[in-house]
Amino acid sequence: RGKCGADHWQQRHFCCYNADGWRGALMELYIIRHGQSTNNALGTPVGRTFDPGLTDIGVRQADVLAAHLANGSCPESQYEQREGYHLDHVYCSAMQRALLTARPVGAALGLKPEVWVDIHEQGGLYLDGDGGEPVGYPGLMRGQIQADYPDYVLPDAVTEEGWWNRGFETVAGATGRAIAIADSLVERAKNGHERIALISHGMFVNLLLKALFNQLPTPTTYYHHYNTGITRLDIRQDGFIVLRYLNRTHHLTPDLITY
Repeated sequence: RGKCGADHWQQRHFCCYNADGWRGALMELYIIRHGQSTNNALGTPVGRTFDPGLTDIGVRQADVLAAHLANGSCPESQYEQREGYHLDHVYCSAMQRALLTARPVGAALGLKPEVWVDIHEQGGLYLDGDGGEPVGYPGLMRGQIQADYPDYVLPDAVTEEGWWNRGFETVAGATGRAIAIADSLVERAKNGHERIALISHGMFVNLLLKALFNQLPTPTTYYHHYNTGITRLDIRQDGFIVLRYLNRTHHLTPDLITY
């Protein structure tokens, strides 16, 4: 068998061969930020909406992302070169910008996007009230999502009263949520080989990566992601996590690089 330094990653069987002799299946986790939202394009709190959609650039980013995940060159080592990413599951939050980003991805891959409520952005759905205090909003109702996104798989947490329906979520609250998601992913990786994508949000992705790396949720460091930037982590069955790359934007032309 070929070797690549101390490690040999055998794509066909999702196996990892390490210098310590460990061999086993792993989860390939692709964390992707949504396409440019109308709020992203504003660059200011003035004029924001509580559940923004995508700009024309955001729609283009989502389409390019979908084509890349389906048929693009996967930028890996010589042992992992392949056409497309061959994902098994695509998850997105219930926020409009994530739902819209997932739509062309699911279509291109022949997968039904699965809504995972708890990978939503820090803060939830809110706008600043007249007094400057944040006011929460319920979010899309189950029937609305089923009508607009009929191919999506919805959890019971999405009801006819919306999926949020509470106040502003603090960073501490989002950190706890990120830790719970990280723990669930590490536990899920024990089941064996799987490739999954999470279409999520800038601040939450930052917190999720810190949780996966067992780092303190300090505000003095931040894992930055451009719109539709891709981060890959491999999670072994024994819980060992390898960061393969962070915020890759190879699929985007310079005019589509936005934050």
